[in-house]
Amino acid sequence: MKKVELLAPAGDLEKLKIAVEYGADAVYFGGEMFSLRAGAGNMTIDEIKEGVAYAHSRGVRCHLALNVYAHNEDIEPLQAYLKEIKDIPIDAFIVSDPAVMHILKAEIPEAEIHLSTQANMTNYVTAAFWREQGVKRLVMARELTLDEIKEIRSKLPEDTELEAFVHGAMCISYSGRCLLSNFMTGRDANRGACAHPCRYKYRLEEEKRPGEYWPVDEDDRGTYIFNSKDLCMLEYLPELIEAGIDSFKIEGRMKSIFYIAHVIKAYRRALDAYYKNPEGYVYDPAWAEEMCKASHRDFTTGFYFRKPTGEDQEYLSSSYIRDYSFTGIVKEYDKETGIAVVEQRNKMDIGDVIEVFGPEGDCFTQILDNMTDEEGNAIQSAPHPQQILRIKMAQPVAEMYMLRKEK
Repeated sequence: MKKVELLAPAGDLEKLKIAVEYGADAVYFGGEMFSLRAGAGNMTIDEIKEGVAYAHSRGVRCHLALNVYAHNEDIEPLQAYLKEIKDIPIDAFIVSDPAVMHILKAEIPEAEIHLSTQANMTNYVTAAFWREQGVKRLVMARELTLDEIKEIRSKLPEDTELEAFVHGAMCISYSGRCLLSNFMTGRDANRGACAHPCRYKYRLEEEKRPGEYWPVDEDDRGTYIFNSKDLCMLEYLPELIEAGIDSFKIEGRMKSIFYIAHVIKAYRRALDAYYKNPEGYVYDPAWAEEMCKASHRDFTTGFYFRKPTGEDQEYLSSSYIRDYSFTGIVKEYDKETGIAVVEQRNKMDIGDVIEVFGPEGDCFTQILDNMTDEEGNAIQSAPHPQQILRIKMAQPVAEMYMLRKEK
């Protein structure tokens, strides 16, 4: 059975490595220019080389986002950039602008091209058009239903791949193409500089009554009229697989390594369980419970089953749900002593109940009853960001395991 690809975000080199270790089949990332997440760490050319080598050594594919909508001033820098990276064995390039696609073909003729969701591909005729332009994979517009995706799949050659978002933030826009940020702040969302005005808190002001603000609904705290819940399709993976989707894409190049680890692990466990026994597959709610220990919003299934309604918006707050804090990441582990070298990410104190989790298996819990600094001095508290600690672990761990505690 051909297995679906689990495609993970990699906003920087550290996130790429975490995504690889926690179960991604492929990662996507941006360089310092020409991708639509200017706020992500993104990667220098040297970091791209290192990241691609790291991923390939573990059998993971690498996709580079070049999905900016180019202006005249971008053309020559793009040509120069492609000349610099053409010898890096990047597996695919994510493109939305026909000009970028044209330049990419000229500079890297053998490049595998994936059509970005920014291109608003919503029907099988458009899909066939892009296929004729040499595009191997089509990223579905978020506005498509499962039935529409099935029909698109049925009209295309088998070797044309379909990719769809299954988890992450939803823009109030059309396939991510939004003008609110540009209009309100001068920051162009289609060139990677979105200010996220869809998450702002809005009230109504009447022209002749300046200073009098009215809620858009009946709640006197105002409303977040553009504030979508996050997409989550973890419970519906069989339906997505049966629709003919080849790659499940996780949104989140600007999210933390803590978030990426939780989300990728949850989808990895679900997919592995499905492929182990497709006929007897049963969704396990524990996967979602564990995943939600990373920050998240409430969830929606987006457009997959129906047109979204007011139930798919969050009107009272744009804040994340954060029930756990990320307290540290394991850098080294000594099997003989059971001591881990941990880089602190949030404050820990002796007596805290710590949960420890990694790419494989379930988490375990221990009381933090001993902790030393880098020099071996016993300490009661670790308040300093990225402080190096030594902690005796209750069970074996490995590099890139993480520590968390309930708030």
